Amino acid sequence: MPESSFPLRLSRTCLRAGALFLLSVPPIAAIATTAPENGPAIITGLGRVVDGDTLDVGDIRVRLEGIDAPETAQTCQTASGETWPCGKAATALMRKLAERQDVACDRTGTDRYHRTLATCFVDGIDIGEAMVRAGLAWAFVRYSTVYVATEAQARKGNIGVWQGPAEAPWDFRRNEWQVAEVAAPKGCAIKGNVSSHGRIYHMPWDPWYDKVKMDERRGKRWFCSEGEAAAAGWRRAASY
Repeated sequence: MPESSFPLRLSRTCLRAGALFLLSVPPIAAIATTAPENGPAIITGLGRVVDGDTLDVGDIRVRLEGIDAPETAQTCQTASGETWPCGKAATALMRKLAERQDVACDRTGTDRYHRTLATCFVDGIDIGEAMVRAGLAWAFVRYSTVYVATEAQARKGNIGVWQGPAEAPWDFRRNEWQVAEVAAPKGCAIKGNVSSHGRIYHMPWDPWYDKVKMDERRGKRWFCSEGEAAAAGWRRAASY
């Protein structure tokens, strides 16, 4: 099946929202940073999407509170057993909603990687809620129950990932890490690459991970955690 053919059954509301915000532009060159622990309560700026649940708002990297989207390299299945790229579909919808749009985020805290956690809006639309309603993100109940009812509606409608068997993204990440750490030095499976785009790190489930050939003589580094990579000055690679 071509990667561009996403067998999704999105709600009319989400499709209308996506159509309003569709805009394809080159990536912004600025490097996003994490906000301080006592950062501003409201964050505003142009959005640049990293993946299905993370974006840069101005110069701050924001992880959407209460959702977990399939990783970009992740696939799901339809009811008939066909495989489709649900991770790419999630990233694509996030781009329709937030790429180069004026984003306003209500900061709720920081995660263990010191990324800003927030609920973000474009023209009054809750981006996280739109992702869950479209069946392209899970309600991340380990940390929040805000979108549980919305997920239940998507499940009932067999929308997005709920149209067939789907592996939860936290399980997908754990499995990909376990495979990668076997071959990585000391089990530190994050690849820190140096390129014309600067110092960028790739997680084992990122789409470009296997294409990065490690050569520490050229300044590339292995990291054991995202926090370690960020502290060393590397930034997370965008997933598209």
